Amino acid sequence: MMPGRDALNLRLLDEWQRDFPLKPRPFAVIGARFGMHETEVIDRFASLIDASAVTRIGATLSPNTAGASTLAALAAPPERVETIAATIGAEPGVNHSYLREHHWNLWFVATGPDREAVRGSLARIARKTGQPVLDLPLLRPFVLDLGFPLDGGRARKIACRVGDRTAIRPGDRAILQALTDGLPLVPRPFAAIGEALELAEAAVIERIGALSAAGIISRFGVIVRHRALGWTSNAMVVWDVSHEEAGRAGPILAAEQGITLCYERRPAPPAWPHRLFAMIHARSRAEAMAVLGRASAVAGLGEAPHAVLFSLRCFKQRGALVDADRRMREVMA
Repeated sequence: MMPGRDALNLRLLDEWQRDFPLKPRPFAVIGARFGMHETEVIDRFASLIDASAVTRIGATLSPNTAGASTLAALAAPPERVETIAATIGAEPGVNHSYLREHHWNLWFVATGPDREAVRGSLARIARKTGQPVLDLPLLRPFVLDLGFPLDGGRARKIACRVGDRTAIRPGDRAILQALTDGLPLVPRPFAAIGEALELAEAAVIERIGALSAAGIISRFGVIVRHRALGWTSNAMVVWDVSHEEAGRAGPILAAEQGITLCYERRPAPPAWPHRLFAMIHARSRAEAMAVLGRASAVAGLGEAPHAVLFSLRCFKQRGALVDADRRMREVMA
């Protein structure tokens, strides 16, 4: 049985997708809630990561606060999908890469310490693949939270916050990189991060708390792989609407159950005129289309030109790149 199907594992995943304990021994805190020793908690999380049910325990960051990011796509000929996907995945700043049902079939998120680094990633990918790359930077987020209940229950919608970049201090990017790469699965993970960065454990915990309060860290907890846990029919829906219409409809879509991401991105006409995006995570295509039908009707988008891009395959999923030097040192260690 997939470790994620175990009832206790599902509770560990559902209850700790956010608000992970900022305590010296966080796994002991979790274990106390479930009547387990911290060693068993660590072992369970390790087995979930090994089974690809969990990407990592760590942080997701508010877009374009500690670093820069963009959603990008290219149209790969069917016979070159594997080769081009490998080229995309080899770029250190690419943290998500998917094959979707569309002419523009390879979609990825490029991240980096700044916008110049992101542009450099896209340019290298275009040059190496010989394919034009769509660059679709974020304009307005409406909901950006994949921490939804895995049992299909009603999701607690978390309003998007604008991160306060002035809260970032020297040394914080290294902490953030450690959190986006994944918390060490040891009894004192914050001490382990501190040892690597020559910081006290208490200082690491304090900075994580401060960055969370400032909205730089948007969620700190278990980052799951939804497809491995049964959410296999996931669709990116895009609408060709005006900036004003996106601003009207976006918050309505974001409030609907079943809509897990919703935002406005800068279009790239004529190749890509769509600016309003929503992500639906579902357990079947019928369920996904039912969510789309209900949400688009409520948002008054029934007549708007749109496209539905179901995900076919995940090539890469990891945390964002915010401190290139630190990640490179870890890769070479």
